[in-house]
Amino acid sequence: MEVRFATELWQHKGGTWHFVTMPMDLTDDVKARVGRGRGFGSVRVRATIGAMTWTTSIFPATDGYVLPVKRAVRDAEGIDDGDVVEVSLDVLDAPD
Repeated sequence: MEVRFATELWQHKGGTWHFVTMPMDLTDDVKARVGRGRGFGSVRVRATIGAMTWTTSIFPATDGYVLPVKRAVRDAEGIDDGDVVEVSLDVLDAPD
């Protein structure tokens, strides 16, 4: 299962972690496919922003799944807090 969306990169308040939030309609689609997910409700994904692709997990939050965006990706793509990014997620925990 692959989902694509554009959203704003945001920095966790008081921390150094950066995230993007998946829109609720896509979050609902993913939850319907994978169920409860793994530990903490996480779902394994292959994420792509720009030319950077990496394997990680998305995590449930009040307003939709969140994807952590590591520094190496932010630096390579020249993105920072507040920038709108195009995200592609291949959901690895989804059944075929």
